[in-house]
Amino acid sequence: MPAFEHIRDAPDWKNPPRAARMSTVGPARGILRHRPAPGRFHHARLAPPPALAGLVQHFWIIRWELQGNPPQTRETLPHPNVHLVVEGGQARLYGVQRGRFVRELRGRGGVFGIKFRAGAFRGLLGKPVSTLRDRSLPLEEALGVDPAALLRDLAAAGEDDARQVQAAVRFLEPIRPPPDPVAERIAELVARIERERDLLRVEQAAEAFGTAPRTLQRLFNDYVGIGPKWVIQRYRLHQALERLACGDAADGTRLALELGYFDQAHFIRDFRRLVGRSPGEYLRG
Repeated sequence: MPAFEHIRDAPDWKNPPRAARMSTVGPARGILRHRPAPGRFHHARLAPPPALAGLVQHFWIIRWELQGNPPQTRETLPHPNVHLVVEGGQARLYGVQRGRFVRELRGRGGVFGIKFRAGAFRGLLGKPVSTLRDRSLPLEEALGVDPAALLRDLAAAGEDDARQVQAAVRFLEPIRPPPDPVAERIAELVARIERERDLLRVEQAAEAFGTAPRTLQRLFNDYVGIGPKWVIQRYRLHQALERLACGDAADGTRLALELGYFDQAHFIRDFRRLVGRSPGEYLRG
Protein backbone atom coordinates (compact mmCIF):
# COMPACT_ATOMS: atom_id res chain seq x y z
CA MET A 1 0.00 0.00 0.00
CA PRO A 2 2.62 2.69 0.81
CA ALA A 3 4.14 2.53 -2.64
CA PHE A 4 0.76 3.67 -3.90
CA GLU A 5 2.17 7.18 -3.55
CA HIS A 6 4.28 6.69 -6.66
CA ILE A 7 1.41 6.51 -9.16
CA ARG A 8 1.99 9.16 -11.77
CA ASP A 9 -0.51 11.95 -12.16
CA ALA A 10 -2.18 12.87 -15.44
CA PRO A 11 -2.53 16.43 -16.76
CA ASP A 12 -6.29 16.25 -17.34
CA TRP A 13 -7.29 16.17 -13.64
CA LYS A 14 -8.14 19.57 -12.22
CA ASN A 15 -6.04 20.30 -9.14
CA PRO A 16 -7.72 22.17 -6.31
CA PRO A 17 -6.45 25.79 -6.38
CA ARG A 18 -5.27 25.76 -2.77
CA ALA A 19 -3.00 22.76 -3.44
CA ALA A 20 -1.06 24.77 -6.00
CA ARG A 21 -0.03 27.22 -3.27
CA MET A 22 1.41 24.50 -1.06
CA SER A 23 5.03 23.42 -1.12
CA THR A 24 5.55 20.34 -3.27
CA VAL A 25 8.44 17.86 -3.14
CA GLY A 26 10.62 16.32 -5.83
CA PRO A 27 9.67 13.55 -8.25
CA ALA A 28 8.80 10.08 -6.97
CA ARG A 29 11.32 7.29 -7.39
CA GLY A 30 10.98 3.53 -7.81
CA ILE A 31 8.11 3.61 -10.31
CA LEU A 32 7.92 0.63 -12.64
CA ARG A 33 6.98 1.71 -16.13
CA HIS A 34 3.54 0.99 -17.51
CA ARG A 35 1.86 1.64 -20.82
CA PRO A 36 -0.29 4.81 -21.01
CA ALA A 37 -3.94 4.00 -20.43
CA PRO A 38 -7.22 5.94 -20.46
CA GLY A 39 -8.42 7.45 -17.23
CA ARG A 40 -7.87 10.46 -14.99
CA PHE A 41 -5.36 10.64 -12.16
CA HIS A 42 -4.37 13.20 -9.57
CA HIS A 43 -1.12 12.87 -7.62
CA ALA A 44 0.09 15.44 -5.09
CA ARG A 45 3.20 15.17 -2.91
CA LEU A 46 3.27 17.99 -0.38
CA ALA A 47 5.90 19.04 2.14
CA PRO A 48 5.10 19.21 5.86
CA PRO A 49 5.19 22.46 7.85
CA PRO A 50 8.55 23.20 9.53
CA ALA A 51 7.31 21.98 12.92
CA LEU A 52 6.75 18.48 11.50
CA ALA A 53 9.71 18.34 9.10
CA GLY A 54 11.67 16.14 11.49
CA LEU A 55 8.87 13.54 11.54
CA VAL A 56 7.21 13.66 8.11
CA GLN A 57 8.98 13.37 4.78
CA HIS A 58 5.88 14.41 2.87
CA PHE A 59 2.14 13.95 2.52
CA TRP A 60 0.81 12.22 -0.59
CA ILE A 61 -2.60 12.18 -2.20
CA ILE A 62 -3.83 9.93 -5.01
CA ARG A 63 -7.18 10.07 -6.77
CA TRP A 64 -8.27 8.20 -9.87
CA GLU A 65 -11.31 7.94 -12.09
CA LEU A 66 -11.44 4.91 -14.39
CA GLN A 67 -15.19 4.49 -14.74
CA GLY A 68 -15.96 3.09 -18.17
CA ASN A 69 -12.31 2.03 -18.61
CA PRO A 70 -10.58 -1.28 -17.85
CA PRO A 71 -8.71 -1.75 -14.54
CA GLN A 72 -5.08 -0.63 -14.44
CA THR A 73 -2.17 -2.21 -12.63
CA ARG A 74 0.54 -0.13 -10.95
CA GLU A 75 3.83 -1.47 -9.58
CA THR A 76 6.50 0.25 -7.53
CA LEU A 77 9.62 -0.65 -5.54
CA PRO A 78 9.72 -0.19 -1.76
CA HIS A 79 11.36 2.63 0.21
CA PRO A 80 12.77 2.48 3.79
CA ASN A 81 9.84 4.41 5.25
CA VAL A 82 6.77 3.86 7.39
CA HIS A 83 3.48 5.12 5.92
CA LEU A 84 0.12 6.00 7.39
CA VAL A 85 -2.50 5.27 4.72
CA VAL A 86 -6.15 6.33 4.82
CA GLU A 87 -8.50 4.70 2.33
CA GLY A 88 -12.12 3.65 2.44
CA GLY A 89 -12.70 5.08 5.90
CA GLN A 90 -9.82 3.14 7.44
CA ALA A 91 -6.38 4.23 8.68
CA ARG A 92 -3.52 1.72 8.65
CA LEU A 93 0.19 1.88 9.34
CA TYR A 94 2.54 0.13 6.93
CA GLY A 95 6.07 -0.78 7.94
CA VAL A 96 8.91 -1.16 5.48
CA GLN A 97 7.77 -3.57 2.77
CA ARG A 98 10.57 -5.61 1.22
CA GLY A 99 8.68 -6.84 -1.83
CA ARG A 100 7.38 -5.11 -4.94
CA PHE A 101 4.06 -3.36 -4.45
CA VAL A 102 1.33 -4.25 -6.98
CA ARG A 103 -2.08 -2.59 -6.98
CA GLU A 104 -4.98 -2.88 -9.42
CA LEU A 105 -7.05 0.29 -9.74
CA ARG A 106 -10.75 0.11 -10.58
CA GLY A 107 -13.60 2.59 -10.87
CA ARG A 108 -13.16 5.75 -8.83
CA GLY A 109 -11.22 6.15 -5.59
CA GLY A 110 -8.68 8.02 -3.56
CA VAL A 111 -6.00 7.56 -0.92
CA PHE A 112 -4.34 9.94 1.53
CA GLY A 113 -0.93 9.03 2.88
CA ILE A 114 1.77 10.25 5.26
CA LYS A 115 5.31 9.17 4.46
CA PHE A 116 7.31 9.37 7.68
CA ARG A 117 10.94 10.33 7.56
CA ALA A 118 13.25 7.32 7.72
CA GLY A 119 14.21 6.73 11.34
CA ALA A 120 11.76 9.25 12.76
CA PHE A 121 8.88 6.86 13.41
CA ARG A 122 10.77 5.14 16.25
CA GLY A 123 9.74 7.89 18.64
CA LEU A 124 6.05 7.43 17.83
CA LEU A 125 6.08 3.65 17.90
CA GLY A 126 8.05 3.34 21.13
CA LYS A 127 9.73 0.07 20.06
CA PRO A 128 11.93 -1.17 17.19
CA VAL A 129 10.44 -0.24 13.82
CA SER A 130 11.53 -3.68 12.54
CA THR A 131 8.47 -5.04 14.40
CA LEU A 132 6.39 -3.49 11.59
CA ARG A 133 8.48 -4.92 8.74
CA ASP A 134 6.31 -6.45 5.98
CA ARG A 135 3.24 -5.76 8.14
CA SER A 136 0.33 -3.38 8.26
CA LEU A 137 -1.77 -2.66 11.33
CA PRO A 138 -4.83 -0.52 12.11
CA LEU A 139 -3.66 2.83 13.44
CA GLU A 140 -5.34 2.34 16.81
CA GLU A 141 -3.67 -1.06 17.27
CA ALA A 142 -0.20 0.16 16.30
CA LEU A 143 -0.15 3.45 18.23
CA GLY A 144 -3.13 3.27 20.57
CA VAL A 145 -4.52 6.40 18.91
CA ASP A 146 -8.16 6.82 17.93
CA PRO A 147 -8.29 7.76 14.21
CA ALA A 148 -11.92 8.97 14.30
CA ALA A 149 -11.10 12.70 14.21
CA LEU A 150 -8.57 12.23 11.41
CA LEU A 151 -11.01 10.18 9.33
CA ARG A 152 -13.79 12.71 9.91
CA ASP A 153 -11.63 15.72 8.98
CA LEU A 154 -10.23 14.04 5.87
CA ALA A 155 -13.73 13.15 4.70
CA ALA A 156 -14.91 16.73 5.34
CA ALA A 157 -11.98 18.09 3.29
CA GLY A 158 -13.28 16.34 0.17
CA GLU A 159 -10.85 16.77 -2.71
CA ASP A 160 -9.16 19.86 -1.29
CA ASP A 161 -5.51 18.84 -0.93
CA ALA A 162 -4.63 21.71 1.41
CA ARG A 163 -7.48 20.93 3.81
CA GLN A 164 -6.54 17.25 3.83
CA VAL A 165 -2.95 18.11 4.77
CA GLN A 166 -4.20 20.48 7.47
CA ALA A 167 -6.29 17.65 8.91
CA ALA A 168 -3.22 15.42 9.04
CA VAL A 169 -1.16 18.18 10.68
CA ARG A 170 -3.82 18.63 13.38
CA PHE A 171 -3.71 14.89 14.01
CA LEU A 172 0.09 14.67 14.24
CA GLU A 173 0.88 17.76 16.30
CA PRO A 174 -0.39 16.42 19.67
CA ILE A 175 1.40 13.06 19.27
CA ARG A 176 4.67 14.35 17.81
CA PRO A 177 7.57 12.73 19.71
CA PRO A 178 10.36 14.82 21.24
CA PRO A 179 13.50 15.40 19.15
CA ASP A 180 15.85 12.42 18.99
CA PRO A 181 19.43 13.20 17.89
CA VAL A 182 20.03 9.57 16.87
CA ALA A 183 16.91 9.51 14.70
CA GLU A 184 18.01 12.76 13.07
CA ARG A 185 21.46 11.40 12.27
CA ILE A 186 19.99 8.19 10.84
CA ALA A 187 17.54 10.15 8.67
CA GLU A 188 20.43 12.20 7.33
CA LEU A 189 22.42 9.05 6.56
CA VAL A 190 19.48 7.45 4.71
CA ALA A 191 19.12 10.64 2.65
CA ARG A 192 22.84 10.52 1.91
CA ILE A 193 22.60 6.88 0.78
CA GLU A 194 19.80 7.87 -1.60
CA ARG A 195 21.67 10.91 -2.89
CA GLU A 196 25.28 9.68 -3.16
CA ARG A 197 25.31 6.99 -5.80
CA ASP A 198 28.87 5.88 -5.07
CA LEU A 199 27.92 4.90 -1.49
CA LEU A 200 27.71 1.18 -2.18
CA ARG A 201 28.79 -0.70 0.95
CA VAL A 202 27.68 -0.93 4.56
CA GLU A 203 31.26 -0.20 5.63
CA GLN A 204 31.09 3.16 3.86
CA ALA A 205 27.81 3.99 5.56
CA ALA A 206 29.17 2.96 8.97
CA GLU A 207 32.26 5.11 8.47
CA ALA A 208 30.06 8.07 7.52
CA PHE A 209 28.04 7.52 10.70
CA GLY A 210 31.14 7.09 12.83
CA THR A 211 30.39 3.59 14.11
CA ALA A 212 31.01 -0.09 13.40
CA PRO A 213 28.97 -1.93 10.73
CA ARG A 214 27.35 -4.21 13.31
CA THR A 215 26.28 -1.24 15.41
CA LEU A 216 24.84 0.47 12.35
CA GLN A 217 22.92 -2.72 11.51
CA ARG A 218 21.38 -2.70 14.99
CA LEU A 219 20.49 1.00 14.83
CA PHE A 220 18.89 0.66 11.39
CA ASN A 221 16.74 -2.26 12.49
CA ASP A 222 15.69 -0.29 15.54
CA TYR A 223 15.02 3.07 13.89
CA VAL A 224 14.45 2.41 10.16
CA GLY A 225 12.98 -1.07 10.35
CA ILE A 226 15.44 -2.68 7.93
CA GLY A 227 19.21 -3.07 7.65
CA PRO A 228 21.58 -0.63 5.88
CA LYS A 229 22.52 -3.18 3.21
CA TRP A 230 18.89 -3.42 2.14
CA VAL A 231 18.59 0.38 2.02
CA ILE A 232 21.71 0.68 -0.14
CA GLN A 233 20.58 -2.05 -2.54
CA ARG A 234 17.08 -0.63 -2.92
CA TYR A 235 18.28 2.84 -3.76
CA ARG A 236 20.79 1.43 -6.25
CA LEU A 237 17.94 -0.51 -7.90
CA HIS A 238 15.93 2.72 -8.02
CA GLN A 239 18.93 4.19 -9.79
CA ALA A 240 18.97 1.23 -12.20
CA LEU A 241 15.33 1.90 -13.13
CA GLU A 242 16.14 5.54 -13.86
CA ARG A 243 19.09 4.60 -16.04
CA LEU A 244 17.12 1.95 -17.90
CA ALA A 245 14.37 4.49 -18.55
CA CYS A 246 16.97 6.90 -19.96
CA GLY A 247 18.49 4.23 -22.22
CA ASP A 248 21.74 4.20 -20.24
CA ALA A 249 22.04 0.43 -20.00
CA ALA A 250 23.71 -0.71 -23.18
CA ASP A 251 26.64 -2.14 -21.22
CA GLY A 252 24.98 -4.33 -18.60
CA THR A 253 28.26 -5.35 -16.98
CA ARG A 254 29.35 -1.75 -16.52
CA LEU A 255 25.97 -0.82 -15.07
CA ALA A 256 26.11 -3.72 -12.60
CA LEU A 257 29.60 -2.78 -11.40
CA GLU A 258 28.67 0.89 -11.02
CA LEU A 259 25.70 -0.14 -8.88
CA GLY A 260 28.00 -2.08 -6.56
CA TYR A 261 27.37 -5.64 -7.80
CA PHE A 262 30.13 -8.22 -8.15
CA ASP A 263 29.03 -9.02 -11.69
CA GLN A 264 26.11 -8.70 -14.08
CA ALA A 265 24.60 -12.04 -13.05
CA HIS A 266 24.16 -10.88 -9.44
CA PHE A 267 22.54 -7.65 -10.61
CA ILE A 268 20.12 -9.48 -12.91
CA ARG A 269 19.21 -11.90 -10.13
CA ASP A 270 18.40 -9.09 -7.68
CA PHE A 271 16.56 -7.09 -10.34
CA ARG A 272 14.43 -10.08 -11.33
CA ARG A 273 13.65 -10.99 -7.71
CA LEU A 274 12.35 -7.53 -6.90
CA VAL A 275 10.98 -6.27 -10.22
CA GLY A 276 9.62 -9.62 -11.37
CA ARG A 277 11.51 -9.70 -14.67
CA SER A 278 15.04 -9.24 -15.98
CA PRO A 279 16.30 -5.79 -17.06
CA GLY A 280 15.93 -6.83 -20.70
CA GLU A 281 12.39 -8.11 -20.18
CA TYR A 282 11.53 -4.94 -18.30
CA LEU A 283 12.68 -2.77 -21.19
CA ARG A 284 10.86 -4.86 -23.78
CA GLY A 285 7.67 -4.85 -21.70
